[in-house]
Amino acid sequence: DYPGVWRHGDWITFTDEGACTITGRSDATLNRGGVRLGTSDFYSVVEALPEVVDSLVVHLEGGADDDTGMGRLVLFVSLADGVTFDDALRTRINRALRDQLSPRHVPDEIRAVPGVPRTLSGKKLEVPVKRILTGTPVDQAASKGSLANPEVLTAFTP
Repeated sequence: DYPGVWRHGDWITFTDEGACTITGRSDATLNRGGVRLGTSDFYSVVEALPEVVDSLVVHLEGGADDDTGMGRLVLFVSLADGVTFDDALRTRINRALRDQLSPRHVPDEIRAVPGVPRTLSGKKLEVPVKRILTGTPVDQAASKGSLANPEVLTAFTP
């Protein structure tokens, strides 16, 4: 796309200290009821809440029993130390997503997890988590040797 410049599909933020955060694929989108949204936009809302340290969202397309055509949106949150996952926090997360993004991007389910699985380079494992949720065994969904924190994968089993 740009002669002499490497281009890839990840969003990256450089800090004033010279560090960088890779927040995910720029082409990763949630298409919920025809409203498309990048996952990085979703994460920026959820992770702006002081209670949430990290998050991962997956969209499970509707099956034969989905008469809405919306599928299921499942959000996983890793919480700050001392934070309890309760209905009040669930309500704050849902309200923030509804107000800042769209009512269609309010998750059907929110689950607290000990951490979000990431590659050694810091990318969130959205596709492998989606595979795990649809029945792929954890050992087949992701190569544990390429993960920074393989121990958290078991928290994503249905």
